[in-house]
Amino acid sequence: MTDLQMSLILLGGTILVVLISYNKWQEYKVRKSVERAFTSTHDDVLMQSDVDDGADAAAYKVAHPVANNSLPDTAYSVAADADNASSLAYTALTESLAADSTPDLSVDPLIDCILPFELAAPVAGEKVMSLLESVRYAGNKPVHFIGHNTDGEWEDIVRGGTYSALQAGVQMANRHGALNEIDYSEVVMHLRQVADALDADLDVPDMLSVMRSARELQQFVNECTAQLSINVASAGAPWDVTTLMTALKRLGFDVRPNGLIVMPDGDTAVLFSLLTSGAPPAATTGLLTLLLDVPCVPAARDGFAAMVACARMLADRFDGVLVDDDRQPLMDEALMEITLQLEAFYQQMEAADVPAGSPRALRLLA
Repeated sequence: MTDLQMSLILLGGTILVVLISYNKWQEYKVRKSVERAFTSTHDDVLMQSDVDDGADAAAYKVAHPVANNSLPDTAYSVAADADNASSLAYTALTESLAADSTPDLSVDPLIDCILPFELAAPVAGEKVMSLLESVRYAGNKPVHFIGHNTDGEWEDIVRGGTYSALQAGVQMANRHGALNEIDYSEVVMHLRQVADALDADLDVPDMLSVMRSARELQQFVNECTAQLSINVASAGAPWDVTTLMTALKRLGFDVRPNGLIVMPDGDTAVLFSLLTSGAPPAATTGLLTLLLDVPCVPAARDGFAAMVACARMLADRFDGVLVDDDRQPLMDEALMEITLQLEAFYQQMEAADVPAGSPRALRLLA
């Protein structure tokens, strides 16, 4: 049994003894997240000393927030005002033919501008797909297509399918901004050409209405773009980068060819990422920063709690300390407030039908 596995077992005992009520419940979720993400059968490369039995017991309370939005003095207010959340209730996006679509399809009426095709006769999926190859983006916004098949259901267009009607969905906003008039006009022009080739009529929504909906959706994207970070600074000499990378891999991190260092969530997605103040060819680094992209990780994954627990573990293993961006010790009180604000943030996204980590959230915010 490794030191890491032993520390996780001791962590569980500490939680049962020390934490009560809300804290006890939260820390239980931390332990489960840590077990999923960090259990390893390898020895630690950098440090072989025992981990402090109680090091992770209050881990969920320690973090430093960073966001693309403005920051309060002590904590990032991830929960925007309820009135601002209403920017997602842009009901104009859920009318007419769009109501037949579902979030499971690539065309989503909540975030896409829907352009229906009325076909004169059923058309084969192969023909449709060949015509759509050149209409995949409106600027930097993706364009998706679905068809009404012979079973009377909407589906993503596939070879071998036959369709009596089509819908194009032009995504109206993402982290790069809102759909603009030029990109909308260009994609409409290309879609009209597709309609002509299919002997179809294209129903084009009014540009002013689409631009208004795009701006409202962009406002929601801006409000929900939030990141949280935790810094681990060396308490002594800087760490050797090459040795550090080997240790991080053994602790479960994925060091990718492009240099990105991520902690997988146990399935196919990323739980959080890690940045260093130095990377190859740099020889050493004195700071590690763990970064959580809040709206892209499901609330059930406990990304924030798991990230904090990981930071605690790294600090213990590698002789480091948790600090803010000014290299000052992190204060538990302010960071507990962030935990509570995160709950409100996730509830807000749920209420807007864009749950954190959902396909909709990833399309808008990834």
